[in-house]
Amino acid sequence: MTDEATEREFRRVADTFIDLANEHIKSVAKENVGMALLFAASRFNAFVVASHSKTLEDYDGEHDKAVEFFSAEYVKMLKENMVDYRRAYEAPAEQSDETDQH
Repeated sequence: MTDEATEREFRRVADTFIDLANEHIKSVAKENVGMALLFAASRFNAFVVASHSKTLEDYDGEHDKAVEFFSAEYVKMLKENMVDYRRAYEAPAEQSDETDQH
């Protein structure tokens, strides 16, 4: 798979989770949905690390690297998305629908 195809797949899968989160915010506070997404991501990523570890020693050996990797990736992605959402304040009349969901 090319880097471009991998990126498209990544975005497509991410969008499915965002779509589901947007459905949930119809009946659950968006802050709770956001925290649920964080919990789900951390739980699934712990599973990914465990699935690549044949032994407890392997798992323990990957623990700190995994926490560091996933933490850094989250911070990077959050910063990028915060920059994107900043646009909502630059042109509020044009962007108001976009900040309600997604």
